[in-house]
Amino acid sequence: MSPAAVPPPPREAPRPPKRVDAVPGTPFGVVHLDVPPVTSGLAIGSLVTGIASILVSLLVLCFGVAGPNYGGAWAAGAFTVLGAIAGTAAVVAGLLARRQIRRPAPPPAVRFTGRGLAVAGLSCGGVGLLVSLGGLALALVVQIT
Repeated sequence: MSPAAVPPPPREAPRPPKRVDAVPGTPFGVVHLDVPPVTSGLAIGSLVTGIASILVSLLVLCFGVAGPNYGGAWAAGAFTVLGAIAGTAAVVAGLLARRQIRRPAPPPAVRFTGRGLAVAGLSCGGVGLLVSLGGLALALVVQIT
């Protein structure tokens, strides 16, 4: 068998160094590179989890409206737990992402972006959590009546 061909590295324009400091007494220097900002993984995770929380909360609402014919309060309660966990996780991840993005980074450290993603994840998680609890309340009211 022949070894798999390794593709060449991508052609990127070389980034110039941000600063070069000479090391006294040697012909060497210390190069400070400019590191591009990276989108926060916490912000992306917050948004994905928030959207999942909204989708699960819509399922809770459907079971709440369907009433006792399709499991009613039991099914809505089971999915409410899932929606509440997902909504809480989205809110916590969004808050951690905002802190990570806001934190100042000295030049060699990686800077994070994605503030809008973090805020959207916070919003979606909060809405999913509230709609899940509202759907459970609706299912309980329909079950009782």
